[in-house]
Amino acid sequence: MSDITRILAGILLLSLVTVETGGLYLVRLVRGSAPATPFQMSFARAGHAHAGVLLILSLTALLYAEAVDMAGFWGWLSRLGVPIAALLMPSGFFFSSMGEGRERPNALIALVYAGGLMLAVGLASLGVGLLTA
Repeated sequence: MSDITRILAGILLLSLVTVETGGLYLVRLVRGSAPATPFQMSFARAGHAHAGVLLILSLTALLYAEAVDMAGFWGWLSRLGVPIAALLMPSGFFFSSMGEGRERPNALIALVYAGGLMLAVGLASLGVGLLTA
C-alpha cells in the first residue's frame, strides 16, 4: 500500500469519529433537546447519512485504486473524488439549513450539487480505471 493511500485511509477513519459525534446532535434533535424545524431535521439526517456512507465508500475506492495501481491525474481523481464529495455533500446539507426557523435551504445548497459532481467524476474515473487495468 502506498504511503498516500495509507495516510488518506487513516484520515478517513478518524473522520468517521466526527460522524459519530454528529450522531449525538442528531439524537438531540430527534428527542427535541435542540430546536429545529422539520426541514432542518430532514437535512440533518441527510447530511449525517451522506457523511457516513461516503466516508465508507471513500475507503473502498482507495482499496480499488490501490489494487490496480492507478497513477497520475486519474489515480488522484479516483482516490480523492469520493472523499471530496464526502466533505462537500454533508456540508451542503448542514450549512444550507443553518439558522433559526429555517424552512428552505440557502445558497450553500450548491455544495450538495458540487459534491454530487465530484462523486460522479471520482467513481467514473475509478470504474474506467478498473475496467482498463
